[in-house]
Amino acid sequence: MNAVSEARPGVSTLEISRPAGDTWLLRLAGEWRLRREMPSSAEVERQLTAEPSVRHLTFETRDLGDWDSGLLTFLRKVEEVARQRQIAVDRAGLPDGVRRLLELAEAVPERQGTRRGGQDALLARIGKGAIAALNEAASMLSFLGEAFLAFLKLIRGGASFRLSDLFLLLQECGAQALPIVTLISFLVGGILAFIGAVQLQQFGAQVFVANLVGLAMALEMAAMMTAIIMSGRTGAAFAAQLGTMQVNQEIDALTTLGISPMEFLVVPRMLALILMVPLLTVYANLMGMLGGGAIAVSMLDISPVVYYNQTRDALTLKFFAQGLIKSAVYGVIIALAGCMRGMQSGRSAAAVGEAATSAVVTSIVGIIVASAILTVIYLQVW
Repeated sequence: MNAVSEARPGVSTLEISRPAGDTWLLRLAGEWRLRREMPSSAEVERQLTAEPSVRHLTFETRDLGDWDSGLLTFLRKVEEVARQRQIAVDRAGLPDGVRRLLELAEAVPERQGTRRGGQDALLARIGKGAIAALNEAASMLSFLGEAFLAFLKLIRGGASFRLSDLFLLLQECGAQALPIVTLISFLVGGILAFIGAVQLQQFGAQVFVANLVGLAMALEMAAMMTAIIMSGRTGAAFAAQLGTMQVNQEIDALTTLGISPMEFLVVPRMLALILMVPLLTVYANLMGMLGGGAIAVSMLDISPVVYYNQTRDALTLKFFAQGLIKSAVYGVIIALAGCMRGMQSGRSAAAVGEAATSAVVTSIVGIIVASAILTVIYLQVW
């Protein structure tokens, strides 16, 4: 008999004996609780490694006292070591409660992500993230290619969608968005004028608030704020609509009938946003300048005529053209992001919500990136 731990009253002890040539017997005695010091499974693993002839492992627990999950953890580790060395484990000598808990632990699989690994787990997460990014890029390029081909078919007059759907989408993207665009653009113009007034008053140049508001709205803010509004209002709605159609298998039904979902669903939504976002941007320019004028007239004692003349002298068609080009690009990005996330949605209510959220995030990121790229291009060209 080989004693691994010395027996003491109330203390967890472990003894290893060899009743047969290829069989080991583990005697467990005392209290096996987490709050007490317990024998380690490493010692059992060391002795099993030194005795390669062992083929069976049994237990004796006649002197076992109180126990808790510490005993279960010890037994699980010992069984794992025995399994790796192809040693058969006989649980007949264990208490009934211990056997049932061990069987339950084996019946319920370990939940993924509960263990905190070290470097291997970090590398695995990095690898999974890289693979997910590549798959996402591939699916995005595939969707862009299909949308481009469908748009080319529209130009040739062969796209199949209903004009009534297009008119309905134009109304949703245009007229129904006017109230929120009015409010946000007016407030943004007023905020720009207020911030500019605080600084320009120090130099007696408060009249140039009109130039500041006009240029900021025409070049960037009108198109940017309109696009962000439309991404949260319309892009998310497109994703939710198409995601719900995925749940109800309506898109599968269109494919079965020989109707291209890209032409029937995506193309009219892209066309509606490409047409409406520039028009809303023009309207946002006007409302932003009116908001700035309200601050200039009420706080800076600038007459409406002076404000109008200063704005007219500061702006040219070139500045408006830059903002309108940006707005058209933003419209394409919002339509593509909303439709792509909707078409990629899973077939559950939660997946539809995730698709709508992802559409908004993708749209805003695309808008910011496109704004930076177009700004650099404008600086080089104009």
